[in-house]
Amino acid sequence: MNKKLREKVKEAFASVLPVTAIVLGVSIVVDMSIGTVIMFLSGALLLILGMGLFSLGADMFMMPMGEGVGGQIARSGKLWLLISVAFFLGFVVTVAEPDLQVLAGQVPSVPSGLLIASVAAGVGAFLVLALLRVLFRISLARLLIGFYLVVFLVSFFVPKNFVSIAFDSGGVTTGPITVPFLMALGLGLASAKGSKDSHDNSFGLVALCSIGPILAVLILGSGFSTRPVRQAPASVPLVSTTAEVARHFAVEFPRYLREVAVALVPILLCLFVFQILSKKYRKRQLLRMGMGFAYTFLGLALFFTGVNVGFIPVGQQIGAEIAGSDYKWMLIPIGMLIGYYIVAAEPAVHVLNRQVEEVSGGHVSGRAMRVSLSIGMAVALAIAMLRVLTGVSIYWFMIPGYAIALGLTFVVPKIFTGIAFDSGGVVSGPLTSTFLLPFAMGACESVGGNIMTDAFGVVAMVAMMPLIAVQIMGLVFVRKMKKVEAVEFPVDVAAEDADNIIELDGEGEEEIVDFDDGEEEPSHGES
Repeated sequence: MNKKLREKVKEAFASVLPVTAIVLGVSIVVDMSIGTVIMFLSGALLLILGMGLFSLGADMFMMPMGEGVGGQIARSGKLWLLISVAFFLGFVVTVAEPDLQVLAGQVPSVPSGLLIASVAAGVGAFLVLALLRVLFRISLARLLIGFYLVVFLVSFFVPKNFVSIAFDSGGVTTGPITVPFLMALGLGLASAKGSKDSHDNSFGLVALCSIGPILAVLILGSGFSTRPVRQAPASVPLVSTTAEVARHFAVEFPRYLREVAVALVPILLCLFVFQILSKKYRKRQLLRMGMGFAYTFLGLALFFTGVNVGFIPVGQQIGAEIAGSDYKWMLIPIGMLIGYYIVAAEPAVHVLNRQVEEVSGGHVSGRAMRVSLSIGMAVALAIAMLRVLTGVSIYWFMIPGYAIALGLTFVVPKIFTGIAFDSGGVVSGPLTSTFLLPFAMGACESVGGNIMTDAFGVVAMVAMMPLIAVQIMGLVFVRKMKKVEAVEFPVDVAAEDADNIIELDGEGEEEIVDFDDGEEEPSHGES
């Protein structure tokens, strides 16, 4: 096996293992049949292999393409080209997003194709806005505050059944295929501009592209029924032999191959047209990107097969069994446990942790980030399960949560604002939409709740917590930097030396550099 592929499969295994272990433990309590357990484990195996192939393919195909397109449209200097290309790419990349496909398949009363198209249009429109922000150096914090105010204002005039779905759409859109592409696109555009703050401006694309789907689904929701919808739970096939298990997965696999082909072929055509017009990539690069496309294609097909045949039905069944028992309150601690370990094992979270550690010069450790995000995720899942059991409106949590997150943007370094709002898409990874959402839907159906208002919103809560956690890390960073500066520049320095920087030369003697007249006068041992 390819070394990089082996590493990606190991990362996927680490992501799926905690949920698998917890489900196996819960299966003993809810008396799950052996056939159901085998279907779940088989789905988990396909999920691991699919995620590994897909992650490697995204690195080889999506990221080079995104960075190349971003740099090229920035150097062209043509605004109309940037707008049209950005919207089209944002649309087609979002259509291929596996998390969105999974969510759309679970939303009753709205055709999945229409929901996907609306979300993709929202991403395309806000990707244009995000790139214009980079070009014209518009404050990210101001745009986030303005558009989230618009989101909450519009939500009050939309049927409440679609509010939770809308916020979930913003979370799942920034998934494993969209995030690498958008981050690479932003990096290519910011680097081509060559500004001093290009590193800061490379963040924020994912943050803004998360807002577009929310607005799009809110507008879409105004045209659909407002009545509560009840959905028949997904059934787990009854199997008694491994041959029957293999047969169920083999029957479904060709269908998902066709669906993935429809989603990915437009992206491949984009690369083909881009190469003809720009001739940016050499033959060897194109061959590598072609191999990456093949990995992505096969990985997504395996991912969808494992998710839809094994993971989602079992997740719904477990949620329903626990909620229908005398110990329904166990939904909260079980949800917290799953949430804590999902974020701790998510590969993209490790990338985020290293990124923050580098940006802060080591003052904010990766371990501190991991603990904060894990605790935040556990709190998010506790709130989500509480909503399932009680039916409390999502507004009671989303409005204060976003108020805190947006308020923090005024007191933290702007790069932490970009990383924080981008990280919402990082933690709401594949397992959130493939297991936690079905888990909540099964529980909600069992307690007689409205899945449109009470079950949906899980992804939204998960995506909101990093906005607060990462910016709090930014505050810690600022405080540490102030302490360092206080040590390096003591407050009892004489006023007449305020314009001088006192350094130590190689022999441990003082060297005074006076910036008043621009001349350097070294003093060896003299005051």
